[in-house]
Amino acid sequence: MSRRSGMKKNIDPNQLIHREVAAMRAGSRQRKLLIAGVILLGAGLLFRPIRGDENPQFARWEQAIAALERQDQDQPPPKNAIVFVGSSTIRLWDLKKSFPDLQVINRGFGGSQIADSAHFAPRLVTKHAPRLVVLYAGDNDIAQGKTPEQVAADFRSFVRAVYKDLPKTNVLFISVKPSVRRWNLWDKIQKANALIQADCKRDERLIYVDITKPMLGNDGQPRKDLFVAVGLHFNARGYESWAILLKPYLK
Repeated sequence: MSRRSGMKKNIDPNQLIHREVAAMRAGSRQRKLLIAGVILLGAGLLFRPIRGDENPQFARWEQAIAALERQDQDQPPPKNAIVFVGSSTIRLWDLKKSFPDLQVINRGFGGSQIADSAHFAPRLVTKHAPRLVVLYAGDNDIAQGKTPEQVAADFRSFVRAVYKDLPKTNVLFISVKPSVRRWNLWDKIQKANALIQADCKRDERLIYVDITKPMLGNDGQPRKDLFVAVGLHFNARGYESWAILLKPYLK
């Protein structure tokens, strides 16, 4: 056997040096790219607005909230107005028809609960710097299984969200309404109303408006003439009855 066949092939030292330098440069570029990526990611997390879809509980509202924000960009609402926020009872309300002499902003989103309005308060309410905030929600909450105590706790969360930025602004809560469709929940709704009313009595900035009496007939049942066919949402007469009750508090 030849001695050369058992020997390793000679390698040029200069080639080894070039290979090591190239590998070091490649590694350096990768590290720089990694560091730059981390910096950009961190900047994005720090400075972009919080989106509803970052919390699974509120993700389904992101499209509706973003649409309202686009309205704000296209037609910026006035400051020192009255912001109405809450569930579909607010969303479906033609506020300008009910209150033609007042500056009103409708930021209701259908199907929502009090906790949703609390979560999105910075994007829907406080950024407008209103002189008064009107909240209606609660019947969806009870219908979805929340206890009266949870509803009252969510109301307190909403108040805290408003007062974080607007500590001197009044918050008006419209009592959770009796309705034909959800009359079976009325006992729980009444308890939630009582708890929220008690909270309002402890803080002079909070206003509780009880709309129960004009919504019940002589038989003690919800008046069907105030609702559309499904017995949950108002018709024009229903909204008119609320407008009459609210006007003294909105001046």
